[in-house]
Amino acid sequence: MYTVGLQSAADAFLLSSLKAQVALALLVLFILLFFGFGSQKDGAVDGAPVFLPGSHLLAITPFFRRRFEFLNDGFRKTGQSLFQFNMLRETVIVVSGESARKSFFANKHFDLTEGFKVLSGAIPVVKGVTSDLQTKRIAQIHKRLSSVQRNEHLSGLIAPILEDCRRVMETWGPSGTFDPFEKIYELLFQITVRSLSCEELADDPVQVARLKELYDTLDSGTTPATVLLPWLPGPSMLKKLLATKKIYDIIVRAIDERERSGISKPDTLQMLLDEKDERLVIVGFILGLLVAGARATGTTASWLITYLGDHESKDEVIAEVEQLLANYVSPNVSHSLSQQLSSIPLEAWESETPVLDSLIRETLRIAQPHTAMRRNLGPDVTIDGKTIPSGAYVVYPFSDVHLNPDLYPDPWRFDPSREEATAPFGYVGWGGGKTHCLGQRLARLELKLVTSMMLLGFRYSLVDKKGEQLNAPPQPNWNDILLCRPEQGSSYVKHEKSVLSL
Repeated sequence: MYTVGLQSAADAFLLSSLKAQVALALLVLFILLFFGFGSQKDGAVDGAPVFLPGSHLLAITPFFRRRFEFLNDGFRKTGQSLFQFNMLRETVIVVSGESARKSFFANKHFDLTEGFKVLSGAIPVVKGVTSDLQTKRIAQIHKRLSSVQRNEHLSGLIAPILEDCRRVMETWGPSGTFDPFEKIYELLFQITVRSLSCEELADDPVQVARLKELYDTLDSGTTPATVLLPWLPGPSMLKKLLATKKIYDIIVRAIDERERSGISKPDTLQMLLDEKDERLVIVGFILGLLVAGARATGTTASWLITYLGDHESKDEVIAEVEQLLANYVSPNVSHSLSQQLSSIPLEAWESETPVLDSLIRETLRIAQPHTAMRRNLGPDVTIDGKTIPSGAYVVYPFSDVHLNPDLYPDPWRFDPSREEATAPFGYVGWGGGKTHCLGQRLARLELKLVTSMMLLGFRYSLVDKKGEQLNAPPQPNWNDILLCRPEQGSSYVKHEKSVLSL
């Protein structure tokens, strides 16, 4: 699956002298400059979107580092709702506005997989496992994700997820202060491992921490060079390759351990094995979905807990969950909070929590900095009078709709009571058109369980780095395309345990 000797070669490079690493870095820069400055066409042909001024390769590197600002600057500089730039020899077209949004989400030839793998670079790449997949294999992975979210399987996950919450939250101590974008994210990573892999990994805190560390390495190693020149063995690319191989090995060892034991366990790995899926499908399912699920749900959970710190909706959520407990748990039961919450059936979590539903919806609107990426695998298509040629990459920033003051007045204000926008695709928090988040049912359940444990288990508020209470929550940083974290040190959770037993 990997080139023979890759790990040895990568280790040798990473241990080489600073002079050798600098020399290779200069080589990378030279190649970028050589390819980049010659990549822009002299001018747009008739009917094509206008080119972003100065869109040579160095000028477009903010697309990977400060995407929100880059795209907004592009609309401002061109004065157009569509513009294009070149990424080496590839054409990238950015679209905005209601009619473009409708065309983008409705076009059956705009392919998510092709668009995302080239423009993002944030998913671990293993040929035949998470990249270069046959259509049949992709469909099989999607089918298995649907199976994970069947009633029986989801119901069986409630108690283990709540137990994970209890165990992790106990490590926070009876009182203290923490960064929610670290601690809540770590909790969601644990829960994602629980939901999408196997007990062998989820029950081992050391392995979970190691996996998170390796996935963090993939995130930090995603640079313009690793996306545009993935074949070039630069320092970041070698670190990514090593991290990917180590993740791959951890997952394979867990699968081997299960098969050798012959013991059947009620988890996702067992479901995949019972379906007699190919080894590559099983590894690809776990390797790819772990990071996708942890990032998206972890970001949402971190912001949801943050926004509820001193928001009036906090009391409404507590009342809603306490009503569930009153409806489904005997008043004579003296179990821990996590055990009591696990007695609430799946159907109640999904259909009797409108307050939590509205909070999740608003959090996704304001704190998920998604940029939808597609590739036009069909014929040329026209959007707003401009031609999107076959083979071009097409980008739609969710900020165009979710931060649009015409649809959402005062868009940066967290307001779960907002009325739904009536414009076509006026809300795309879970995707739109033919492409929706396939794991949203699991994600909703995880968010509701974590929020319930936090709000019923602790009294908490938002404070600054000096421990003084904040007057308002921080603003999401849409330039942080993975986690949307606010400015470092701007917000912390000050908590005190409010129940005897979590």
